[in-house]
Amino acid sequence: MSDLPALVVALPILGSVAVLLAGLVRSGTGWPIAVVATAAQTVGAVALAVGAFGSTPIRYVVGGFTAPFGIELVVDGLSATMAVLVAVVALGVLGYARRAGPRSNVFYATYLLLVAGLTGMSITGDVFNMYVFLEITGLAAYALVASGEGGRSARAALKYLLVGTVGASLFLLGIGYAYVATGTLNMADLSAQLAAVGYTSPLVQASFGLLVVGLFVKIAVFPVHTWQPAAYAGAPDSVSGLISALVSTVAAYALIRIVFTVFTVDFLAANEFAQSVLVVGAAVSIVVGSVLAVTQREIKRMLAYSSVSQFGLVVGAIAVANGTALTGAMIHLVGHAVMKGGLFLTSGLIADETGARRIDAYEGLAKRTPTGAAAFGVLALGMVGVPPAVGFVGKWYIALGAVEGQAWPLAVVILVSTLLTLAYFARILERIYFREPAPTEPGDAGTDASADAEGGSQSRTVVTDGIGSETVARAGQARTQVSTGMRATVLLAAVLAVLLGIVAFEYGQLLEPTIERLLA
Repeated sequence: MSDLPALVVALPILGSVAVLLAGLVRSGTGWPIAVVATAAQTVGAVALAVGAFGSTPIRYVVGGFTAPFGIELVVDGLSATMAVLVAVVALGVLGYARRAGPRSNVFYATYLLLVAGLTGMSITGDVFNMYVFLEITGLAAYALVASGEGGRSARAALKYLLVGTVGASLFLLGIGYAYVATGTLNMADLSAQLAAVGYTSPLVQASFGLLVVGLFVKIAVFPVHTWQPAAYAGAPDSVSGLISALVSTVAAYALIRIVFTVFTVDFLAANEFAQSVLVVGAAVSIVVGSVLAVTQREIKRMLAYSSVSQFGLVVGAIAVANGTALTGAMIHLVGHAVMKGGLFLTSGLIADETGARRIDAYEGLAKRTPTGAAAFGVLALGMVGVPPAVGFVGKWYIALGAVEGQAWPLAVVILVSTLLTLAYFARILERIYFREPAPTEPGDAGTDASADAEGGSQSRTVVTDGIGSETVARAGQARTQVSTGMRATVLLAAVLAVLLGIVAFEYGQLLEPTIERLLA
C-alpha cells in the first residue's frame, strides 16, 4: 500500500513545525522552508493524481485499522483534483508573498497548517475526520486574516471566527445525527447504512440539513455569507488571494462529497424539499451576490461578493445532480480558484504600484501599470465566461446540465448572472483602458481616504527578509516595491485561466468514471 495519500497531508504539517523551530534560531527563514514543503507536496499530489483517474479509487487506511472502524483516505478524480489545486495555488501564492508579506515565521507556519487542513478535507473518506480538518482550516484561516495591520483585519477575523464557528458546529451536529442513526463515520459505510435506515427518516433528514447548512456557511451561500466580504477585504493581499482561491472551494467540494458520496442521489429523489433548498440557495446567491458586487466601490469587496455569486453556480450544479452539471461544477471550482485568487493578487499588486484600492481610482490604469492591467483584464473576462477561458467551460457545462435536467429557472439565472458579472467587470475595464488617469495631488495616488480609515491606519510597516523594515504609506507615499515574483504570479494566473479553458473538455472526459460512480 502506497503511503502517498498520508504524505501529501503530512508534508505541510511537518513544514509548519520546521518553520516554527527555525524561527527560534533565526527569523526570516519561513519562506524558503514553506516553498520546499509546498513544492514537495505538489510533486506528491501530482503523482497521486496520475493513478486516481481510473475505475478504482486509491485507498489508504490510517494506522492499519481497517475501514469502517479506522480512518480511511480515498483519492479519486475529484479528490485528486482538489489536492493538486491546493498544492499548486499554495505554491503560487508563496511566490507573491515573498515580497508582499506578511513575512514572519509564524505566518508561514500558519499558512502551511491551512494547506494541510485543506488537503485533508480533500482526500478524507471519514466524515468526522473531515470535521477535524475543517476546524484546522478554519482556525488557520482566522489567524491569517488577522495577520494584517490595523483594526480592520482584526474585526474581519473576529467576524469570520464567530460565523465560521457556527457553521462548524452545525456540521458537527449533523455528523452526530448521522452517527446516532447508523453507528458509523466512514463515508462509504455511512452511505449504505443511511439507505438501510431510510431516506425519509427524520434523523437522516435532520443530519442532511445540518451538514448542508454548516457547509453553506463555509462556502458563503447567501444569506450566511456575511463573513466573506469582510474577511477577503480586511486580510493582507497575499492572504486574500489564498483564501479566496481555496477555502470556499474546498468547502464546496466537501458539499459535493457529502451530498453524493454519503447521502447519494437517491436521497435527493426521495426528498424533493432538500433538492429545492439547494436550488433556491443557489439561485438567490447567484443573483444577490452579483447585484451586491455591482454596488461596491472597493475592489476587494466587489471581488468578494462576486465569489458569493460564483459559488452559487456550484451549488446549482449540485442541485441539478447529473453528470454534466457535476463536471461543470468541478471545472468551475478549479477555474474560479485560479481566476479569483489571481484577481485578488492582481488588485494587491495594483495597490502597491499605484495606491488604487477603489474602482474609481482604476482610471487610466493601463498606462500606470501595464502588467497589472493586462492580468486583471484577462482574469476579469475569464470570470465573465468569455471563451476560451476556463470560466466559459465551467458555466457551459453547468448550464447544459440544467437544461438536461429541465431546471429551466436555474438555466435562466445562470444567463442573468453572466450579464451581471459582465456589468461589474465591464465598468472596471472601461476605466482601466478607456479613461485617462485622474490628476493627483502630491501624496495622493488614488487611495480613498475612507478606505484607509476603515483599514485603521495610513501606513504599515513591512518586515523584510532579515534586512530591516520599510514603511508602506497607504496615501500614495512610499509603497512596497513590486517584485518580479509578484508580477510573474499574476501573469501566470492569467495564462492558466486561458490554458485551463483549452484543456477543460479533456479534463471533463477524465472525470467521467469518477462522476459515474458518484451518481450510481
